[in-house]
Amino acid sequence: MRKNSIKSTRINGEVHRVLAEIIRGEIKDPRINPLTSVVAVEVAPDLKTCKAWISVLGDEKSCEDTLAGLNSAVGFIKNQLARKINLRNTPEIRFIIDQSIAYGVSMSKMIDDVTKDLKDDEETEA
Repeated sequence: MRKNSIKSTRINGEVHRVLAEIIRGEIKDPRINPLTSVVAVEVAPDLKTCKAWISVLGDEKSCEDTLAGLNSAVGFIKNQLARKINLRNTPEIRFIIDQSIAYGVSMSKMIDDVTKDLKDDEETEA
């Protein structure tokens, strides 16, 4: 199965949807932040492994706690995934914290600060 084939795209999308549903509604671990979202999923062509990028709205400790909670619940998540998706193999899931949303917010804030400073400078000169 090629990396960008229709089959792999459909499998990635379905695993992404079901994984988000499981994390949002079925895990009762208090360490997992309720504002946790699955950003992307990449299932290997042999269906043995899966990388899931997650984003957590909160501070660094909240991210670490959520990652620890998800890693401790990986057996339950894999079991639920196997029940909901009929695949030849149920992949081993590896969770990765995705910092791109937080990075984008911080960059946007920096840009807003710079443009605000430029406007203030223009107003004082005029």
